Amino acid sequence: MTGHPPGPLWTGRASNRAQWLLALAGAASLALGIQLAVASSWGAGTVALLMAVVGCIAVGLLILYGTLAFVYVAVTIDAEALEVRCGHIGLPRRTVRLAEVTRAEYLPHITPQQWGGWGHRWRPQKGTAVIVRRGEGLALHLGDGRLFTVTVDDAENAVRVIDTHLRTHTR
Repeated sequence: MTGHPPGPLWTGRASNRAQWLLALAGAASLALGIQLAVASSWGAGTVALLMAVVGCIAVGLLILYGTLAFVYVAVTIDAEALEVRCGHIGLPRRTVRLAEVTRAEYLPHITPQQWGGWGHRWRPQKGTAVIVRRGEGLALHLGDGRLFTVTVDDAENAVRVIDTHLRTHTR
């Protein structure tokens, strides 16, 4: 027993409704691939038709996963760690132990362009990030010099919770 209260100290979310438009494009590509497979005559040009069907289905599945995985992010802070879960299936998932955090920083204006787009990102000089929309978020400075950033609503309060945790556990 650790003596910490059970459950989260803070939870937050961020979503991007524009991702649903991309998901629709993925579904359309998937539907086109299925339509081609079902409605086409498979006599002449089988290889080209097979490539078109496989291509449409693959592109549709990739777009659907990429958009549905990053349509929202859920962030939870408990006494041990900050956990980030993406999308409806919770993947990708990232856990950062609070013992590794040296400083938390509130960032009022994060843009996807700063990180090269939406999703789970890595930039050599910036570290890693989970970016689902433009707006506020937080950055965790880790003891090994790495940086982890996530866009999330109410990030300022998340930073306060982490700061309080850091002050009480570094005495």
